[in-house]
Amino acid sequence: MKKYIIIFLLFFSTNSFSEIVNKVNVQGNERISKETILVYGEISVPSNYEKKDLNKIIKNLYSTNFFDDIKASINNGVLEIIVKEYPIINSITVEGELKEERIRELKDRIQTKKNSPYIKNIIKEDIDLIKKLYLSMGFNFTKIESKIEEISENRINLFFFINRGEKTKISKIYFIGDKKIRDRRLRDIIVSQEHKFWKVLTKNVYLNSQNIELDKRLLSNYYKSLGYYDVQVLSSNAEIETDSSTTLTYNIDAGTRYRIQKISTNVDSAIDKSIFMPLNKKFKKVVGNYYSPFTVKKLLDEVDLLIAKKDVQFVEHSVSEIIVKDNIEVQINIFEGEKKVVEKINIKGNTVTNESVIRSELLLDEGDPFSLLKLKQSIAKIKARGIFSEVERNVTDGSIKNSKVIDIFVEEQPTGEISAGAGVGTNGGSIAFTIKENNYLGRGIELSTSVEADEESLKGQVKVIDPNYNFSGNSVGWIVSNTTNDKPDAGYKNNLASMGINTTFEQYKDVYLSTAVNLNYDDLEVDSTASDSLKKQAGTFTDLAFDYAVRLDTRDRAYMPTSGSIVSFGQTLPVYADSPYLRNRFTSSKYNSFGEDVVGSFKFFGSSIHGLQGEDVRLSKRAKLPSTRLRGFKPNKVGPLDGSDYVGGNYAAAINIETNLPNLFPERTKTDVGLFLDIGNVWGVDYDSTIDDSNKIRSSVGINTSWLSPIGPMSFILSQDLSKADTDQTQSFTFNLGTSF
Repeated sequence: MKKYIIIFLLFFSTNSFSEIVNKVNVQGNERISKETILVYGEISVPSNYEKKDLNKIIKNLYSTNFFDDIKASINNGVLEIIVKEYPIINSITVEGELKEERIRELKDRIQTKKNSPYIKNIIKEDIDLIKKLYLSMGFNFTKIESKIEEISENRINLFFFINRGEKTKISKIYFIGDKKIRDRRLRDIIVSQEHKFWKVLTKNVYLNSQNIELDKRLLSNYYKSLGYYDVQVLSSNAEIETDSSTTLTYNIDAGTRYRIQKISTNVDSAIDKSIFMPLNKKFKKVVGNYYSPFTVKKLLDEVDLLIAKKDVQFVEHSVSEIIVKDNIEVQINIFEGEKKVVEKINIKGNTVTNESVIRSELLLDEGDPFSLLKLKQSIAKIKARGIFSEVERNVTDGSIKNSKVIDIFVEEQPTGEISAGAGVGTNGGSIAFTIKENNYLGRGIELSTSVEADEESLKGQVKVIDPNYNFSGNSVGWIVSNTTNDKPDAGYKNNLASMGINTTFEQYKDVYLSTAVNLNYDDLEVDSTASDSLKKQAGTFTDLAFDYAVRLDTRDRAYMPTSGSIVSFGQTLPVYADSPYLRNRFTSSKYNSFGEDVVGSFKFFGSSIHGLQGEDVRLSKRAKLPSTRLRGFKPNKVGPLDGSDYVGGNYAAAINIETNLPNLFPERTKTDVGLFLDIGNVWGVDYDSTIDDSNKIRSSVGINTSWLSPIGPMSFILSQDLSKADTDQTQSFTFNLGTSF
């Protein structure tokens, strides 16, 4: 009997918290309609509601961030909901910050927005976020207070009052522990700097928690690059001396310095081992050196290049590192991975540029085997087009097994450029003006017009290049130019008009063939003061020439290469010419990385021209060095001199050695600095044996700087000649200023 009573009581107790609801009443809502509350609360009538259902309704409504308080109850089949809405923010004002740009950034970053609800917990989170932003700028004692102003029922104005305080300067940086490396070198590695009165352009002299974490990573990577495999940056301690000064201390345990004792490959039996035999030469060069993760990464890049070159599909690799006393054995494991294919490629962010322009640069297509190396090379090719400020990629799993979806995000930049340049040298100056559009009609077509002038010459040029003509993957270009040289001191005036069409395409893997046809018109007028040799060349001449060039491009990427080379040979052959000639050209550029951020290059340029059928080479055709091959000298003002005129030579050659200077300026300054050594020569005079052929080595050394300024790109070249002929004209400083549209 007792058992039945207990069951009855339990049944009655359970149903006492359950009731059929046939009606819903909502009170306290002003902006939010009853229907909206029913939808967000997931309320339907008639329905049976228990206590847990009321809790769920309250939870659902709180999650909307519409309400400050919510109550729910059931009385006689009626669900009563009483709400109190959050006030609405009419405006947000930031006091204490003078820079409008920074105020806009703060408003963009915080969660609270105009016309959003005023929620105290979110305001607290926003204050913490603002403090972190100021902390990243060196303001370590920022105080922030929020206040509200009621302007009408349930509407407010929100104010943030900011007292930034003083920036905390780094007075001294210390390195302690078993560091094994001099403090001076370590200070060059980190981004944080000691405050000095002359350091007015950098923000790294102020205490910044993000910089400290970056310093620790940079120190760790630097030690590992020197062979300290298990280095530990144990701690970083900032000791506040005053409100505006602090000392910064890094405790470093360098540990043991390891050498690479052995490098081997472990190739899966299903893969042809002979493919990777060329790696042995690379391994021998590395064995015995101090261990560096960058060395290992470079070896893995060589593996990737071999895989891509042999077109081996679905091959992956990993690295095993074994420590034996003070040595490390490196084993590269090469094995068959999952057979992943590209399911889909999405292009996002392009509003002006046609999608076909971007897809034409991709080395991967939908349905191809997925290759991370080819994806990286594709991104580099897109960047090399120069029409996007940012190019990012994201790879996710596809909808089918072992498939990948590639999202490519591009951020378009102004592709029109207006630039003006000038040079200052020993004998006057020169100016240049260029208007260029790199993405005409959104089709990736390059359209440019330029004018160059100095004391004696004027040159104008219009050029059009379609890098993907008719979606063929071939580049097609057109060019029209006119040059006038008026040199009364030399006794002549020369006018040269030219027009041509050219194309470039990939004939074989990494082998490109370029062809061109050019029609030239040359009119040379002389007076009685001209030399006898020039008088012989006076008159009007026309020629139709065929150009070709073969180029081998093994660079790791087209945009800012770090390894590989590009070699080219070409000739100009006469089809019809009043004064026929043969021109030969050879160029070569080799790139090599000397560290994570240091890339050097070695470049060679050579050109020769000879008259055919007993004809001398005309004045307008003679060999000269481009200004980029011999910096520090005025363009076309070196080499053989006929009277007062630089006539060029039958031969021209140059060697360029260049390297960049990493971390010289903070990355946010968008400034790149490099050093160069140029060696060149222009010599040979076939039309007059009495003229000195000027066979003398010219050389210069200098520094080149590129800065992406707020008004546009700027470049500066400061150079000093090391050797020259007495008749050469030097140019120690050149600059170029441009803007975008």
